[in-house]
Amino acid sequence: MSRTSTLVWTASAGLIAVAPALLGEGALRFATECFLILSMAQMWNLLAGYGGLVSLGHQVFVALGAYGLFLSSGWLDVSPYWTLPVAPVICAIVAAIIALPLFRLREAYFSIAMWVFAEIIAALTTKSALMGGTAGVTLSTSRLLNFDWFESVLFWISGALALGTLGALYLLMTSSFGLGLMSVRDNDVAATSVGVNVQRNRFIVFVISAAGCGLAGALSFLGNLYVGPAAAFDVNWVVYMMFIVLIGGIGTLEGPIVGMIIFFGLREIITDQLGISAGWYLVMLGVVAVIVMLWSPRGLWPMLRDRTGVNLLSIRRLAPKRGSACSGTSDRGVGRHA
Repeated sequence: MSRTSTLVWTASAGLIAVAPALLGEGALRFATECFLILSMAQMWNLLAGYGGLVSLGHQVFVALGAYGLFLSSGWLDVSPYWTLPVAPVICAIVAAIIALPLFRLREAYFSIAMWVFAEIIAALTTKSALMGGTAGVTLSTSRLLNFDWFESVLFWISGALALGTLGALYLLMTSSFGLGLMSVRDNDVAATSVGVNVQRNRFIVFVISAAGCGLAGALSFLGNLYVGPAAAFDVNWVVYMMFIVLIGGIGTLEGPIVGMIIFFGLREIITDQLGISAGWYLVMLGVVAVIVMLWSPRGLWPMLRDRTGVNLLSIRRLAPKRGSACSGTSDRGVGRHA
């Protein structure tokens, strides 16, 4: 990581640490939402932008993470902070179970299968008395929370998750595993021919992506002290992830940050400043996405990076010299997308 990136990272961590002393409750809640959506978008970006698997059903992991947190906290009668690890573990287990049948499908079939799976789990949840049915579940252990510090603690945890997600993805993608993963994305047949285990690489990122979305989803609903199937399994979760990643720059670490700023900027302007209803807001998001895709198909960050020469979290690798053991195919793919 460059010196500039390290300074930005350190400054961000410092700002997150002192922000509750400077911001009001409303601003903290808004910032928490930004961090959580960014974390989800980075997880979707890991799967689609680096693993080559486009999921239309990642809202299922947001929901399972939230339900896992609420139910485990109630059963154990402990503060929900202690049961936060349950959310990513449950989602990772579910992802590991469904990976085998899903990975038999390719491209659009995988995407549709993920959406169908999410709808099936949503339907089962609404019929389950254990999970509160259509009424949902309230946090029965809310009495164990200190509400004087509740917003601050959520902000700190969410900020740590966003920074930790970004750092973990940087380390992952600059490793040999990351190089192999991007070769799978660019051409899985060629990757297999040079010894890359395609199924294993995709399995790992699928499980990581599910776990990350589960933890972010749990934190998101913890802030409301309530989770219901209509909100938890809302397809807009994955729509937001896709919008942020695609307009920011899929297959880049900085792209979702740019996309997140644009996403929430548009939301505040359209819904708060202009007073336009949520339905039209989604239409405007679609219009913006189409315009960006036509103007800059790779997203906004790659265009800005190429014009300014700024590389904050670049994972590009130099092409090997002629005669090197590495195949040129994989490196060309990395240079093009990273």
